[in-house]
Amino acid sequence: MHVIKGNLHTDHRGTIRFVNDFTFDGIKRFYTISHPDTSTIRAWQGHKLETKYFYVTKGSFLINWINIDNWQQPSKNLNINTHILSDTQSEILIIPPGHVNGFKALEPDSTLIVFSDMLLEDSQEDDYRFPVDYWDIKISR
Repeated sequence: MHVIKGNLHTDHRGTIRFVNDFTFDGIKRFYTISHPDTSTIRAWQGHKLETKYFYVTKGSFLINWINIDNWQQPSKNLNINTHILSDTQSEILIIPPGHVNGFKALEPDSTLIVFSDMLLEDSQEDDYRFPVDYWDIKISR
């Protein structure tokens, strides 16, 4: 996991949020995810080969990720990493290949942009999903 820090600038015209150290080299697609409330949990999905880049455009999200030891039957004792992304801080969380992730909004009507280094067809062939309670945790603050 790596975080690319950005910044923001506010003046009488409004606010500019930026992450100047993020380049789009290798990015092949992006999509947005909106959570209308804070009860929705999306977990656990991951990829052996795909890298995901997360950026919050509105509200905030708690994001968890786990480095998978065995894709057919992962250990239930794996380390769970956590990071909060917010529209008050401009940063991109990078989750490298070999991980699953799960997340939930911490504020109603939060929106997340996800960038990917794989086309949809390739990503679908590299898609692994596990039940939300597989690691017996709840994604919470």
